[in-house]
Amino acid sequence: MPLRDHFRPPVSKLASWEGFHGQWPAMIVQRLSPLLPAGYTAEPRVYLATMFERDQTRTAAVGDGGGLATATRPLLDVEADWPDQYEYAVLVFDQERDRRLVAAVELVSPANKDRPEARRALVTKCAALLRQGVGLALVDLVTVRRFNLYVELLDWIGQHDPTFGDEPSPTYAAALRFQKPAQRTRLQTWPYPLAIGQPLPTLPLWLSADRSVPLDLEASYEDTCRLLRITVEDAG
Repeated sequence: MPLRDHFRPPVSKLASWEGFHGQWPAMIVQRLSPLLPAGYTAEPRVYLATMFERDQTRTAAVGDGGGLATATRPLLDVEADWPDQYEYAVLVFDQERDRRLVAAVELVSPANKDRPEARRALVTKCAALLRQGVGLALVDLVTVRRFNLYVELLDWIGQHDPTFGDEPSPTYAAALRFQKPAQRTRLQTWPYPLAIGQPLPTLPLWLSADRSVPLDLEASYEDTCRLLRITVEDAG
């Protein structure tokens, strides 16, 4: 079944992209859970907050550091427009290892792509997950922002994928993992440019160095479209 454009009419008049992105993680979990080995669980995550709110939470957790004098006058006082950071994800945990996070599916939102700092935040988050040995799937259906965060993630790591060329598609799906054979770290990826009117791929979602499960994006995508009554004719 074809990929729809959820950010332009006619689809955007039938269901909001926020509603679609909010529901899709649950449908991914529904499809993924029966495929997971015993001892693994998948959970949806939807988190909506400004970067300021997240910084405040982190500051409160760290505390004031103690003992240092605080200046009463700021050394810099400027206007700041804090961009929203919407996070839509599915997390897979290994229950037998104290709920260790082993895999993550990150669904890119417009807020992740609208500003350099927002794109950098998601890219650094994905890079950190990979460095921790977490199998990653990055899925981007956002047609109204031209940036490709898979390409930016590779650039952050110091690599590039010639498949995407000089003007990479703004919509894509990619599975990624770090491997450490013979004491050398290697990045392995399974990338797919996406196009309106074409089906979504099935990605390998890596749970460990030698174990993966199929992440059938097309099946969960169609489940979500049916639930929200976005029909095939709406693909336009």
